[in-house]
Amino acid sequence: MTAPLSNKSFRFLLLATSFIISSFSYAQPVEQFIKVIVAADHADWVYTTGEKVKFTITILQSGNTLKDATVKYEIGPEKMEATKKDSLSLANGTLIVDGGTMKEPGFLRCIATASINNKTYRGLATAAFDPQLIKPAMANPPGFMAYWEQAKSDLAKIPIDARMTLLPDRCTEKVNVYHVNLQNFRAGTRLYGILCVPKKEGKYPAILKVPGAGARPYNGDIATAEKGFITFEIGIHGIPVTMDVSVYNNLMAGAISGYWNYNLEDKDRYYYKRVYLGCVRANDFIVSLPQYDGSNLGVTGGSQGGALSIITAALDTRVKYLAAFYPALSDMSGYLKGRAGGWPHLFDKNNLAFNNTKEKIETAGYYDVVNFARLLKVPGMYSWGFNDETCPPTSMYAAYNVITASKELFLALETGHWTYPEQTEKLINWLVSKLKTN
Repeated sequence: MTAPLSNKSFRFLLLATSFIISSFSYAQPVEQFIKVIVAADHADWVYTTGEKVKFTITILQSGNTLKDATVKYEIGPEKMEATKKDSLSLANGTLIVDGGTMKEPGFLRCIATASINNKTYRGLATAAFDPQLIKPAMANPPGFMAYWEQAKSDLAKIPIDARMTLLPDRCTEKVNVYHVNLQNFRAGTRLYGILCVPKKEGKYPAILKVPGAGARPYNGDIATAEKGFITFEIGIHGIPVTMDVSVYNNLMAGAISGYWNYNLEDKDRYYYKRVYLGCVRANDFIVSLPQYDGSNLGVTGGSQGGALSIITAALDTRVKYLAAFYPALSDMSGYLKGRAGGWPHLFDKNNLAFNNTKEKIETAGYYDVVNFARLLKVPGMYSWGFNDETCPPTSMYAAYNVITASKELFLALETGHWTYPEQTEKLINWLVSKLKTN
Protein backbone atom coordinates (compact mmCIF):
# COMPACT_ATOMS: atom_id res chain seq x y z
CA MET A 1 0.00 0.00 0.00
CA THR A 2 1.34 3.44 -0.95
CA ALA A 3 2.13 5.73 1.95
CA PRO A 4 0.14 8.99 2.08
CA LEU A 5 1.90 12.14 0.94
CA SER A 6 3.36 14.36 3.62
CA ASN A 7 2.23 18.00 3.69
CA LYS A 8 5.56 19.07 2.18
CA SER A 9 5.39 16.44 -0.57
CA PHE A 10 1.81 17.42 -1.33
CA ARG A 11 2.78 21.08 -1.60
CA PHE A 12 5.62 20.15 -3.92
CA LEU A 13 3.29 18.07 -6.10
CA LEU A 14 0.93 21.02 -6.40
CA LEU A 15 3.81 23.34 -7.32
CA ALA A 16 5.19 20.97 -9.91
CA THR A 17 1.78 20.36 -11.45
CA SER A 18 1.08 24.08 -11.55
CA PHE A 19 4.41 24.71 -13.25
CA ILE A 20 3.83 22.12 -15.94
CA ILE A 21 0.43 23.64 -16.70
CA SER A 22 1.59 27.27 -16.74
CA SER A 23 5.15 27.20 -18.09
CA PHE A 24 4.85 26.67 -21.78
CA SER A 25 1.27 26.13 -22.78
CA TYR A 26 -2.20 27.36 -22.42
CA ALA A 27 -4.69 24.69 -21.35
CA GLN A 28 -5.76 22.16 -23.94
CA PRO A 29 -9.35 22.57 -25.13
CA VAL A 30 -11.89 20.93 -22.85
CA GLU A 31 -13.23 17.65 -24.20
CA GLN A 32 -16.80 17.95 -25.44
CA PHE A 33 -19.65 15.49 -25.87
CA ILE A 34 -19.89 16.33 -29.58
CA LYS A 35 -16.80 17.00 -31.68
CA VAL A 36 -16.42 18.88 -34.95
CA ILE A 37 -13.35 17.47 -36.68
CA VAL A 38 -11.82 19.27 -39.67
CA ALA A 39 -8.86 17.88 -41.63
CA ALA A 40 -6.97 18.78 -44.79
CA ASP A 41 -6.58 16.02 -47.37
CA HIS A 42 -2.77 15.91 -47.25
CA ALA A 43 -1.46 13.99 -44.25
CA ASP A 44 1.01 16.77 -43.45
CA TRP A 45 -1.47 19.58 -44.30
CA VAL A 46 1.20 21.08 -46.60
CA TYR A 47 0.59 22.13 -50.23
CA THR A 48 2.37 24.00 -52.97
CA THR A 49 0.99 27.34 -54.10
CA GLY A 50 -1.63 26.80 -56.78
CA GLU A 51 -2.43 23.30 -55.54
CA LYS A 52 -6.02 22.77 -54.36
CA VAL A 53 -6.89 21.62 -50.86
CA LYS A 54 -9.99 19.74 -49.76
CA PHE A 55 -11.24 19.85 -46.20
CA THR A 56 -13.18 17.02 -44.59
CA ILE A 57 -15.65 18.07 -41.89
CA THR A 58 -16.92 15.35 -39.58
CA ILE A 59 -19.28 15.58 -36.62
CA LEU A 60 -18.81 12.89 -33.98
CA GLN A 61 -20.83 11.83 -30.97
CA SER A 62 -19.49 9.00 -28.83
CA GLY A 63 -16.95 8.28 -31.54
CA ASN A 64 -19.58 7.81 -34.26
CA THR A 65 -20.66 10.18 -37.02
CA LEU A 66 -23.71 12.26 -36.15
CA LYS A 67 -26.08 12.26 -39.09
CA ASP A 68 -28.33 15.04 -40.37
CA ALA A 69 -26.61 17.79 -38.40
CA THR A 70 -26.25 21.20 -40.03
CA VAL A 71 -22.77 22.64 -40.26
CA LYS A 72 -21.68 26.16 -41.14
CA TYR A 73 -18.20 26.59 -42.52
CA GLU A 74 -16.00 29.41 -43.76
CA ILE A 75 -12.68 29.29 -45.56
CA GLY A 76 -10.07 32.00 -46.00
CA PRO A 77 -6.51 33.07 -45.20
CA GLU A 78 -5.94 32.87 -41.45
CA LYS A 79 -7.08 35.95 -39.49
CA MET A 80 -8.48 37.49 -42.70
CA GLU A 81 -12.04 37.75 -44.03
CA ALA A 82 -13.46 34.47 -45.30
CA THR A 83 -13.51 34.02 -49.08
CA LYS A 84 -16.04 31.19 -48.96
CA LYS A 85 -18.99 30.49 -46.65
CA ASP A 86 -21.79 27.96 -46.68
CA SER A 87 -24.24 26.04 -44.50
CA LEU A 88 -25.14 22.43 -45.28
CA SER A 89 -26.80 19.42 -43.71
CA LEU A 90 -24.50 16.45 -43.21
CA ALA A 91 -26.70 13.50 -44.13
CA ASN A 92 -23.96 11.01 -43.27
CA GLY A 93 -22.16 13.10 -40.66
CA THR A 94 -19.29 13.94 -43.04
CA LEU A 95 -18.76 16.64 -45.65
CA ILE A 96 -15.89 17.21 -48.09
CA VAL A 97 -15.51 20.80 -49.29
CA ASP A 98 -13.27 22.34 -51.92
CA GLY A 99 -11.03 24.81 -50.09
CA GLY A 100 -9.43 26.30 -53.17
CA THR A 101 -5.80 27.36 -53.12
CA MET A 102 -3.40 30.22 -52.42
CA LYS A 103 -1.28 32.05 -54.95
CA GLU A 104 1.28 33.16 -52.37
CA PRO A 105 2.92 31.24 -49.51
CA GLY A 106 0.70 31.28 -46.43
CA PHE A 107 -2.05 29.47 -44.55
CA LEU A 108 -5.66 28.78 -45.56
CA ARG A 109 -8.07 27.99 -42.73
CA CYS A 110 -11.40 26.17 -42.65
CA ILE A 111 -13.54 26.82 -39.57
CA ALA A 112 -16.67 24.72 -39.06
CA THR A 113 -19.43 25.13 -36.46
CA ALA A 114 -22.47 23.05 -35.63
CA SER A 115 -25.37 24.01 -33.36
CA ILE A 116 -26.86 20.96 -31.66
CA ASN A 117 -29.38 21.10 -28.83
CA ASN A 118 -28.81 24.86 -28.47
CA LYS A 119 -25.07 24.41 -28.01
CA THR A 120 -22.41 25.41 -30.54
CA TYR A 121 -19.46 23.17 -31.34
CA ARG A 122 -16.45 24.28 -33.36
CA GLY A 123 -13.51 22.80 -35.19
CA LEU A 124 -10.87 23.98 -37.66
CA ALA A 125 -7.98 22.93 -39.85
CA THR A 126 -5.33 25.07 -41.51
CA ALA A 127 -3.54 24.16 -44.72
CA ALA A 128 -0.01 25.43 -45.32
CA PHE A 129 1.09 26.60 -48.75
CA ASP A 130 4.87 26.56 -49.16
CA PRO A 131 5.36 27.73 -45.55
CA GLN A 132 9.14 27.54 -45.88
CA LEU A 133 8.92 30.36 -48.45
CA ILE A 134 7.06 32.85 -46.24
CA LYS A 135 9.12 36.02 -45.93
CA PRO A 136 8.90 38.79 -43.32
CA ALA A 137 6.59 41.67 -44.15
CA MET A 138 9.18 44.32 -43.34
CA ALA A 139 12.94 44.71 -43.43
CA ASN A 140 15.18 45.49 -40.45
CA PRO A 141 14.72 49.08 -39.27
CA PRO A 142 17.76 51.35 -39.60
CA GLY A 143 20.37 50.99 -36.88
CA PHE A 144 18.59 47.99 -35.33
CA MET A 145 21.66 46.28 -33.91
CA ALA A 146 23.30 49.55 -32.87
CA TYR A 147 20.16 50.47 -30.97
CA TRP A 148 20.18 47.28 -28.91
CA GLU A 149 23.94 47.31 -28.38
CA GLN A 150 23.58 50.78 -26.88
CA ALA A 151 20.66 49.61 -24.75
CA LYS A 152 22.75 46.71 -23.40
CA SER A 153 25.64 49.07 -22.74
CA ASP A 154 23.34 51.33 -20.73
CA LEU A 155 22.00 48.31 -18.84
CA ALA A 156 25.51 47.20 -17.88
CA LYS A 157 26.03 50.49 -16.04
CA ILE A 158 23.10 49.78 -13.70
CA PRO A 159 24.07 47.74 -10.60
CA ILE A 160 22.24 44.41 -10.32
CA ASP A 161 21.53 44.92 -6.60
CA ALA A 162 20.26 41.36 -6.23
CA ARG A 163 18.05 40.58 -3.25
CA MET A 164 17.24 36.97 -2.42
CA THR A 165 14.62 35.74 0.02
CA LEU A 166 14.53 32.04 0.88
CA LEU A 167 11.08 30.45 0.59
CA PRO A 168 11.28 27.61 3.12
CA ASP A 169 7.84 26.19 2.31
CA ARG A 170 8.89 25.64 -1.30
CA CYS A 171 12.32 24.15 -0.63
CA THR A 172 12.82 20.41 -0.97
CA GLU A 173 15.50 18.05 0.27
CA LYS A 174 17.51 18.73 -2.88
CA VAL A 175 16.65 22.31 -3.86
CA ASN A 176 16.61 25.75 -2.29
CA VAL A 177 13.95 28.11 -3.63
CA TYR A 178 14.25 31.90 -3.47
CA HIS A 179 12.14 34.90 -4.37
CA VAL A 180 14.60 37.19 -6.13
CA ASN A 181 14.45 40.80 -7.21
CA LEU A 182 17.04 42.66 -9.25
CA GLN A 183 17.55 46.20 -10.43
CA ASN A 184 16.56 46.34 -14.09
CA PHE A 185 17.27 48.73 -16.95
CA ARG A 186 16.86 51.92 -14.97
CA ALA A 187 17.77 52.78 -11.37
CA GLY A 188 14.87 51.93 -9.09
CA THR A 189 13.07 49.57 -11.49
CA ARG A 190 12.97 45.96 -10.40
CA LEU A 191 12.71 42.51 -11.95
CA TYR A 192 11.27 39.62 -9.91
CA GLY A 193 11.50 35.87 -10.27
CA ILE A 194 11.79 32.49 -8.58
CA LEU A 195 15.26 30.97 -8.36
CA CYS A 196 15.77 27.24 -7.76
CA VAL A 197 19.28 26.04 -6.92
CA PRO A 198 20.46 22.50 -6.11
CA LYS A 199 21.59 22.22 -2.48
CA LYS A 200 24.41 19.81 -3.26
CA GLU A 201 27.72 21.58 -3.61
CA GLY A 202 28.85 21.81 -7.21
CA LYS A 203 28.67 23.71 -10.48
CA TYR A 204 25.50 23.51 -12.56
CA PRO A 205 24.11 24.52 -15.96
CA ALA A 206 21.27 27.03 -15.88
CA ILE A 207 17.93 27.64 -17.58
CA LEU A 208 16.15 30.98 -17.78
CA LYS A 209 12.38 30.54 -18.04
CA VAL A 210 10.60 33.49 -19.63
CA PRO A 211 6.85 34.05 -19.30
CA GLY A 212 3.83 34.07 -21.54
CA ALA A 213 1.66 37.17 -21.77
CA GLY A 214 -0.30 38.46 -18.81
CA ALA A 215 0.55 38.57 -15.13
CA ARG A 216 0.47 35.77 -12.58
CA PRO A 217 2.35 34.28 -9.64
CA TYR A 218 5.19 31.85 -10.36
CA ASN A 219 6.29 28.72 -8.55
CA GLY A 220 9.70 28.14 -10.09
CA ASP A 221 10.93 24.99 -11.81
CA ILE A 222 11.81 22.80 -8.86
CA ALA A 223 11.61 19.55 -10.81
CA THR A 224 14.34 20.54 -13.28
CA ALA A 225 16.49 21.93 -10.48
CA GLU A 226 16.30 18.54 -8.77
CA LYS A 227 17.86 17.08 -11.91
CA GLY A 228 20.94 19.26 -11.47
CA PHE A 229 20.09 22.65 -12.97
CA ILE A 230 19.84 26.21 -11.77
CA THR A 231 16.44 27.52 -12.91
CA PHE A 232 15.27 31.11 -12.83
CA GLU A 233 11.64 31.81 -13.75
CA ILE A 234 10.92 35.50 -14.13
CA GLY A 235 7.99 37.87 -14.40
CA ILE A 236 8.15 40.96 -16.60
CA HIS A 237 6.09 43.62 -14.84
CA GLY A 238 8.39 44.76 -12.05
CA ILE A 239 6.17 43.37 -9.29
CA PRO A 240 6.68 40.45 -6.87
CA VAL A 241 5.68 37.06 -8.26
CA THR A 242 4.50 35.48 -5.01
CA MET A 243 1.26 37.39 -4.41
CA ASP A 244 -2.30 36.06 -4.55
CA VAL A 245 -3.58 35.48 -8.08
CA SER A 246 -6.35 38.04 -7.51
CA VAL A 247 -3.72 40.81 -7.40
CA TYR A 248 -2.51 39.95 -10.91
CA ASN A 249 -6.05 39.61 -12.22
CA ASN A 250 -6.83 43.08 -10.92
CA LEU A 251 -3.70 44.51 -12.51
CA MET A 252 -4.51 42.94 -15.87
CA ALA A 253 -8.00 44.38 -15.66
CA GLY A 254 -6.66 47.82 -14.74
CA ALA A 255 -3.13 49.22 -14.48
CA ILE A 256 -1.43 46.93 -17.02
CA SER A 257 -4.37 46.09 -19.24
CA GLY A 258 -3.11 46.10 -22.82
CA TYR A 259 0.47 46.75 -21.70
CA TRP A 260 1.74 45.70 -25.15
CA ASN A 261 0.40 49.02 -26.50
CA TYR A 262 2.02 51.23 -23.85
CA ASN A 263 4.21 53.97 -25.38
CA LEU A 264 4.31 52.24 -28.75
CA GLU A 265 4.90 55.61 -30.39
CA ASP A 266 8.39 55.86 -28.83
CA LYS A 267 10.92 53.03 -29.11
CA ASP A 268 12.84 54.31 -26.08
CA ARG A 269 9.76 54.26 -23.86
CA TYR A 270 7.90 51.26 -25.27
CA TYR A 271 6.84 48.78 -22.56
CA TYR A 272 8.81 45.90 -23.99
CA LYS A 273 12.15 47.69 -23.70
CA ARG A 274 12.21 46.97 -19.97
CA VAL A 275 11.10 43.41 -20.73
CA TYR A 276 13.77 42.58 -23.31
CA LEU A 277 16.53 44.14 -21.23
CA GLY A 278 15.12 42.44 -18.15
CA CYS A 279 15.82 39.07 -19.73
CA VAL A 280 19.46 40.06 -20.22
CA ARG A 281 19.56 41.33 -16.65
CA ALA A 282 18.20 37.98 -15.44
CA ASN A 283 21.15 36.31 -17.16
CA ASP A 284 23.51 38.81 -15.51
CA PHE A 285 22.24 37.46 -12.21
CA ILE A 286 22.40 33.80 -13.20
CA VAL A 287 26.03 33.96 -14.35
CA SER A 288 26.99 35.74 -11.11
CA LEU A 289 25.85 32.80 -8.98
CA PRO A 290 28.71 30.78 -7.49
CA GLN A 291 26.87 27.55 -8.36
CA TYR A 292 26.73 28.36 -12.11
CA ASP A 293 29.10 26.23 -14.21
CA GLY A 294 30.25 29.22 -16.22
CA SER A 295 29.31 28.07 -19.72
CA ASN A 296 25.97 26.29 -20.11
CA LEU A 297 22.96 28.62 -20.19
CA GLY A 298 19.65 27.99 -21.96
CA VAL A 299 16.39 29.89 -22.29
CA THR A 300 12.86 28.66 -22.88
CA GLY A 301 9.23 29.80 -22.89
CA GLY A 302 5.99 29.81 -24.84
CA SER A 303 3.98 32.48 -26.69
CA GLN A 304 5.32 35.80 -25.35
CA GLY A 305 7.91 33.55 -23.69
CA GLY A 306 8.70 31.93 -27.06
CA ALA A 307 9.39 35.40 -28.39
CA LEU A 308 11.52 36.29 -25.38
CA SER A 309 13.50 33.06 -25.80
CA ILE A 310 14.52 34.05 -29.33
CA ILE A 311 15.15 37.68 -28.37
CA THR A 312 17.26 36.78 -25.33
CA ALA A 313 19.38 34.30 -27.28
CA ALA A 314 19.92 36.93 -29.99
CA LEU A 315 20.86 39.72 -27.59
CA ASP A 316 22.97 37.71 -25.14
CA THR A 317 25.90 35.62 -26.37
CA ARG A 318 26.03 33.83 -23.00
CA VAL A 319 22.95 31.83 -24.07
CA LYS A 320 24.00 28.60 -25.76
CA TYR A 321 20.62 26.98 -26.59
CA LEU A 322 16.95 27.96 -26.78
CA ALA A 323 13.64 26.12 -26.88
CA ALA A 324 10.69 28.21 -28.06
CA PHE A 325 7.01 27.32 -28.21
CA TYR A 326 4.72 29.27 -30.61
CA PRO A 327 6.59 32.59 -30.45
CA ALA A 328 4.47 35.74 -30.30
CA LEU A 329 5.57 39.25 -31.41
CA SER A 330 6.60 37.80 -34.77
CA ASP A 331 6.11 39.63 -38.07
CA MET A 332 3.70 42.03 -36.37
CA SER A 333 3.42 44.25 -39.44
CA GLY A 334 2.05 41.38 -41.53
CA TYR A 335 -1.40 42.97 -41.35
CA LEU A 336 -0.06 46.01 -43.16
CA LYS A 337 0.71 43.71 -46.09
CA GLY A 338 -2.75 42.12 -46.09
CA ARG A 339 -1.93 38.94 -44.18
CA ALA A 340 -1.91 37.69 -40.59
CA GLY A 341 0.56 39.29 -38.20
CA GLY A 342 1.74 38.01 -34.85
CA TRP A 343 0.28 38.54 -31.40
CA PRO A 344 -0.53 41.11 -30.00
CA HIS A 345 -2.06 41.97 -33.41
CA LEU A 346 -1.07 45.60 -33.15
CA PHE A 347 -2.14 46.35 -36.71
CA ASP A 348 -5.15 44.11 -37.29
CA LYS A 349 -8.55 45.57 -38.17
CA ASN A 350 -9.40 46.06 -34.48
CA ASN A 351 -6.25 48.07 -33.72
CA LEU A 352 -5.29 49.62 -37.03
CA ALA A 353 -7.03 52.96 -36.49
CA PHE A 354 -5.27 53.32 -33.13
CA ASN A 355 -1.79 52.11 -34.14
CA ASN A 356 -1.43 52.96 -37.83
CA THR A 357 1.07 55.79 -37.42
CA LYS A 358 4.60 56.13 -38.75
CA GLU A 359 6.04 56.25 -35.22
CA LYS A 360 4.24 53.15 -33.97
CA ILE A 361 5.04 51.11 -37.05
CA GLU A 362 8.70 52.09 -36.72
CA THR A 363 8.81 51.16 -33.03
CA ALA A 364 7.25 47.76 -33.72
CA GLY A 365 10.14 47.01 -36.08
CA TYR A 366 12.67 47.42 -33.29
CA TYR A 367 10.79 44.88 -31.17
CA ASP A 368 9.73 42.33 -33.81
CA VAL A 369 11.01 38.78 -33.26
CA VAL A 370 11.82 38.48 -36.96
CA ASN A 371 14.60 41.03 -36.64
CA PHE A 372 16.11 39.20 -33.66
CA ALA A 373 15.73 35.80 -35.34
CA ARG A 374 18.06 37.00 -38.10
CA LEU A 375 20.79 37.46 -35.47
CA LEU A 376 20.60 34.01 -33.87
CA LYS A 377 23.85 32.07 -33.78
CA VAL A 378 22.94 29.28 -31.36
CA PRO A 379 20.98 26.04 -31.88
CA GLY A 380 17.26 26.18 -31.23
CA MET A 381 14.31 23.81 -31.02
CA TYR A 382 10.85 25.15 -31.89
CA SER A 383 7.30 23.84 -31.77
CA TRP A 384 3.81 24.97 -32.77
CA GLY A 385 0.65 23.92 -34.58
CA PHE A 386 -1.09 25.13 -37.72
CA ASN A 387 -4.36 25.84 -35.89
CA ASP A 388 -2.94 28.52 -33.59
CA GLU A 389 -5.36 31.45 -33.70
CA THR A 390 -3.36 33.57 -31.22
CA CYS A 391 0.07 33.33 -32.84
CA PRO A 392 -0.70 32.72 -36.53
CA PRO A 393 1.67 30.22 -38.16
CA THR A 394 2.27 32.71 -40.99
CA SER A 395 3.91 35.03 -38.47
CA MET A 396 5.93 32.27 -36.81
CA TYR A 397 7.26 30.93 -40.11
CA ALA A 398 8.25 34.48 -41.12
CA ALA A 399 10.60 34.45 -38.12
CA TYR A 400 11.68 30.82 -38.37
CA ASN A 401 12.58 31.06 -42.04
CA VAL A 402 15.17 33.80 -41.50
CA ILE A 403 17.06 31.84 -38.83
CA THR A 404 20.41 30.70 -40.20
CA ALA A 405 21.59 29.02 -36.98
CA SER A 406 21.00 25.31 -36.39
CA LYS A 407 17.25 24.81 -35.94
CA GLU A 408 14.62 22.09 -35.66
CA LEU A 409 10.85 22.44 -35.81
CA PHE A 410 8.52 19.95 -34.12
CA LEU A 411 5.01 20.36 -35.54
CA ALA A 412 1.79 19.23 -33.89
CA LEU A 413 -0.52 20.23 -36.72
CA GLU A 414 -3.91 20.33 -35.03
CA THR A 415 -2.79 22.17 -31.91
CA GLY A 416 -3.84 25.75 -31.39
CA HIS A 417 -2.33 28.01 -28.73
CA TRP A 418 -1.56 25.04 -26.51
CA THR A 419 0.74 22.03 -26.50
CA TYR A 420 0.49 18.30 -26.17
CA PRO A 421 2.67 16.81 -23.42
CA GLU A 422 4.81 15.25 -26.15
CA GLN A 423 5.77 18.72 -27.44
CA THR A 424 6.86 19.93 -24.03
CA GLU A 425 8.75 16.73 -23.32
CA LYS A 426 10.57 16.80 -26.65
CA LEU A 427 11.74 20.41 -26.41
CA ILE A 428 12.64 20.40 -22.74
CA ASN A 429 14.42 17.05 -22.97
CA TRP A 430 16.37 18.45 -25.93
CA LEU A 431 17.35 21.57 -23.98
CA VAL A 432 18.30 19.62 -20.87
CA SER A 433 20.38 17.11 -22.81
CA LYS A 434 22.27 19.85 -24.67
CA LEU A 435 23.10 21.75 -21.49
CA LYS A 436 24.10 18.58 -19.65
CA THR A 437 26.47 17.27 -22.32
CA ASN A 438 28.29 20.47 -23.23
